[in-house]
Amino acid sequence: MEAIINFIKQYWLSFPKISPTDVIEIFILAFLIYHIVKWVKTTRAWALVKGLVVIMGFWLFAELFDLNVLLWIITNTISVGIIALIIVFQPEFRKALEQLGQKNIVKSFITFDDSNRSEKFSDHTLAEVVRATFELARSKTGALIVIEEDIPLKDFENTGIDIDSVISSELLINIFEHNTPLHDGAVILRGNRIAAATCYLPLSDNMQLSKDLGTRHRAGIGISEVSDSLTIIVSEETGKVSIAKGGKLIRNVDGDYLKAKLIDAQKKTIESKKINLWKGRNKNERKID
Repeated sequence: MEAIINFIKQYWLSFPKISPTDVIEIFILAFLIYHIVKWVKTTRAWALVKGLVVIMGFWLFAELFDLNVLLWIITNTISVGIIALIIVFQPEFRKALEQLGQKNIVKSFITFDDSNRSEKFSDHTLAEVVRATFELARSKTGALIVIEEDIPLKDFENTGIDIDSVISSELLINIFEHNTPLHDGAVILRGNRIAAATCYLPLSDNMQLSKDLGTRHRAGIGISEVSDSLTIIVSEETGKVSIAKGGKLIRNVDGDYLKAKLIDAQKKTIESKKINLWKGRNKNERKID
């Protein structure tokens, strides 16, 4: 009991002087810890974190009551355990670093008004993609269309068959037609051309996704987690159209909403003249659940 009282007096009842630098560090650490916990909860590492909390509880208990054997075991295995964690959860760490590399922290606070924009693809291409998507939806033909933006998708393109063709609604519909050689897998669009078909995409391992989502939807979300691409998914079972962007799935969209999202993806390169200090939601942008 005396050990517990001394621990409380030493660590809980002592209030050190706090400087402005300390406050800044607290905010930075809080921001990092929040986003790390938020990321971990969507991966397989969440169960591991619960186990680590239990071990930390044992370590605290051993410190309070001077349980030397337990302290020796924990101290001598923690370095080996860290190396083992890095090896076992290497895919999760890699995904986290990829997501960090995709984020522009400065851009989220300081954006530039667009005076001149150069289009990634033409209005004709946009119209052809929308037309093909809803023609496929009407016939309940499953489809997976990935629109490349700033991050190249060459690695995923190499898993499929090169097409290198001008985009047309007729060609997209024909590619995804049942019992055709190219219908299985994803189509990757780059600019105004179809780069490749039958491409294999990484499946999302987000455990918070709805259980009724099939492989096609999980592949669409998976590619959006590792790149900045916009992915259009047509369900073969329901004929509904969904969009995956930034690891988020927007389900049951209509033609106007799809067109608005394609317009956002269409105009990416910006020559800036006016600075805004905060980036808010677009007026016509829906809230993503």
